[in-house]
Formats: sequence, structure tokens, C-alpha cells
Amino acid sequence: MNAGGESVRQTIKHKAGVDLVVAPRRYVLDTLLATAAQRAGAQVRPGVTVTGLRRDGRGRVRGVSGHDRAGAPVELGARWVVGADGLGSRVARSVGAALTETGRAGGAAQYAYYEGVPWAGIEFFVAERFFAGVFPTHDGQACIFVCTPAADAGAVRRGAGSRVEAFGELLERSAPQLAERLRVARRTSPVQGVLRQPNQLRQAFGPGWALVGDAGYYRDAVTAYGISDAFRDAELLAVALDRALGADAEEEEEAAALVRYQQHRDQALREIFEITCRLSAYPPVSAFVELQKQLGGAIDKEAAALAARPVPGERRLATA
Repeated sequence: MNAGGESVRQTIKHKAGVDLVVAPRRYVLDTLLATAAQRAGAQVRPGVTVTGLRRDGRGRVRGVSGHDRAGAPVELGARWVVGADGLGSRVARSVGAALTETGRAGGAAQYAYYEGVPWAGIEFFVAERFFAGVFPTHDGQACIFVCTPAADAGAVRRGAGSRVEAFGELLERSAPQLAERLRVARRTSPVQGVLRQPNQLRQAFGPGWALVGDAGYYRDAVTAYGISDAFRDAELLAVALDRALGADAEEEEEAAALVRYQQHRDQALREIFEITCRLSAYPPVSAFVELQKQLGGAIDKEAAALAARPVPGERRLATA
């Protein structure tokens, strides 16, 4: 952590069964998840685009419609449809999932991957109205990111000749020592990013549908951790749907299981959501650093709570 001309280095401590932090490339992580799903019995249909939802006469969602890569129509029936389709979720739009809470919006995040220089570990750089850093990842590469108010990022972009040039200028302003190191590195990806990120919660379920991941809950990338959120909520939803899909489950029992899912999700995200809203306002550096410390404590607390939960599907032996 670099802030105010000072640098602090810490080693990841073993907490709640976790002794490392990872930042995997999505093409690696997504392949692992798809393979695990297939091994668990799921039928994976790559190349299918969902364009709408199927409903029964009462309006309950009963499946999806869409097309495959060749454009051939696809119709899939289901007792429950889970929208895990990101911030712009088609499922959320189709069912009219209401926003249940919104926080301050307006942060921007931009990033690119680089290789060719050594990475000592995860690095953070805090400056007035800036938060930048390094996440080492696969194949000797690292994700280099810059977060800043959207208005600031937009002003730099308008004055630059390209997105790459604007990204370089933001790095020079936020972390000049990091920008200097990158002069001998090679950029291995386009510069990507999001402007005017929302902080929001959506209604998490309805008749025959549920939302998980960014589709149901999105917060500014200034606190990262989104994939961890998605894993947590996917587990909570899996437990709820297991109960809802029980052979003898009545509609009231289904609804009760999904109510608990939303309650558990909202309770789990609360502290980090509130810290994120405050960080995305980019307070003075001293306050920003203090909020980062609070964030670390909140993540540790959540990790301990998750570690204490029973593993779904795991049989526990009774002890005398």
C-alpha cells in the first residue's frame, strides 16, 4: 500500500482457511467453472444466446428462449431460471426486477494487462481522487488498474488522443512510480473499463426466477472483490433452490426459501456495500486509507462467517 509518500508491506495471513489472494484471468476461471459444472451433472450449452423468457398462463417464468451460434432457435424449459448475466442482465430486465437500494454512483475504473516486468505482489497506490494498483495473474502478467471519479476520467479521455493515451496519463497522475516501471513492460490487452458505475441492489427473486452475481448486486470496482461476492451468493442461492426444488416443496415453501436467500445476501453484503459507497466518493487520502483498513476488517469478518457455514451437500457425522 503506497499513500502520502509512505509504503507499507504486509504478508497475507492465514485466516478462515485462506492463506492466499488470487486474481485469475477470466478465461482460466470460466473454464474451471464450466468443467466443474459438467462434472457435477450440468449440461453446458456454449454459444447459446438467451433473448427472452418463457412464462406459463399465470406469468410464472418457466424457461428461456434464444438461438445458437448458427441462429437456430433454442427453447429450454425450467422450474427456475437463474440470471447470472451481469450488470446489464436480460433476465432482470425481462422480469422487471426492481432496484431495492441505490448508493452513490459516478466512479470509473479502467484496466489493462501487462507483462515483462517482475511483480512483487498485489500493490495499491492512493492519491487525491485516485486509486491505482497491480493484481499479478497468470503467465507472468498483471492487471494494472486505475479508479477515479467518472468526471475526472472523462475529462482526461476527452483531452487524449486515444484510450491508451488517457490510461497512461491517469497512471502518471495516480502512481508515477508504477507508470515508470510500465515503460519497459508490454501491454497484452486492450484498455478496458467502465464509467459511471452504479452501487445497487436488485430484488433477488420472483415467480420462477432468481438473480445472482452482478445481475442482482453491483458495486463500484474501487473495492474489487466482485467474484468473491458472486461465489458467496451462488452458494446461498444453490442452498435456497435445493430446498425450493424438493420433491414435496409447495409454492409457499419455495417462496420462503428464496426470501431467506435474499435476506442472507443482503445481510452478507451490507458492511462492504456501505464502505464501497463511501470510497467511491473519493474522500481525502487519509480518510480513503482509513476506509481501506475498514474494508480489510470487513472482508476478514465475512470470510470467517462463510468458513463457519456448513458446506452445501456435505454430510456431517454425528458425534456422541
